[in-house]
Amino acid sequence: MKKFQEYIRRVEPYTPGEQPQASNLIKLNTNENPYPPSPKAVEALKEMDMDRLRLYPDPQATVLTSALADYYGVDKEQVFVGVGSDDVLGMAFLTFFNSDLPILFPDITYSFYDVWANLYRIPFACPALDENFRINPEDYKRPNGGVVITNPNAPTGICEPLSFIEKILSYNEDSLVIVDEAYIDFGGESALSLVNRYDNLLVVQTFSKSRSMAGMRIGFAIGNKELIRAMNDVKFSYNSYTMNQTSLAVGKASILDNAYFEECCRKIIHTREHTKEELEKLGFSCTDSATNFLFATHRDIPAETIFEALKAKNIFVRYFKKPRIDNYLRITIGTDEEMEVLLRELKQIIVHK
Repeated sequence: MKKFQEYIRRVEPYTPGEQPQASNLIKLNTNENPYPPSPKAVEALKEMDMDRLRLYPDPQATVLTSALADYYGVDKEQVFVGVGSDDVLGMAFLTFFNSDLPILFPDITYSFYDVWANLYRIPFACPALDENFRINPEDYKRPNGGVVITNPNAPTGICEPLSFIEKILSYNEDSLVIVDEAYIDFGGESALSLVNRYDNLLVVQTFSKSRSMAGMRIGFAIGNKELIRAMNDVKFSYNSYTMNQTSLAVGKASILDNAYFEECCRKIIHTREHTKEELEKLGFSCTDSATNFLFATHRDIPAETIFEALKAKNIFVRYFKKPRIDNYLRITIGTDEEMEVLLRELKQIIVHK
């Protein structure tokens, strides 16, 4: 081994869901929205002045942060935007988690957290969810370097009430608490209403799920001005121009089309509840999801067996070969037509096993 190779930073990377390129498939494995982006966003893309692409975008992303601030009723200095919520969360880890104490997040949650912690050399501990996949708030009542809660949680889909978030905040007055709300628009109550009451709260959301813009890569955080200023200081020390011209224009247009946004969320929630009922008739049990996916296990057939059988039929769902959840499937909610095909194929798999 050459000397320089000794100093390469080596980490175990995050493993995203498969992104198959074939056209004749049903893709229910990465929690993408089955409906197109807002017509206003599409129109904004068509009307873009291509000459602007030769210019650097506004490093402050003012057009987007202002739209978000107006929509959520906060000051624009309370808004930070990034290239998807992964970028925002990664920047938050880098900015705030610098003590010798471990940060805390559940043992079953978004699996990027331990990747960032290892990448940035942040100590961490993972209190276990209980047997019903619920978070015990008392597990977060101990010295720590920060707390990260995904609500609703992924991949379980379970959402905790706002009173739970307030309890976590009260236990951690001297620590930053990040609430990752990637799925909040599908049935939960956002902690955004708390940001002006708790200066240790940072709420992170994304356009990837409820706004049908996973391919655009837009995420944002809302917190007090001091937190956002600190994140911007780190961002500008890393890359001043994270948001491109297209994302800024299309993101703003999407925010302005609230009726379309709410309609898409309603359709997904309706389809989710119907699919859950039908899965239960087939012998599945599901957690109480407040997301755009279901977390399901079958009473007789192993999850991995079902996963492989569906994949052979060009239906992709997510399977995690990890302790405690290795007999569960995470099934993204697609269109009504896609879910009917899924249910039909599942009936065939169950009959022949």
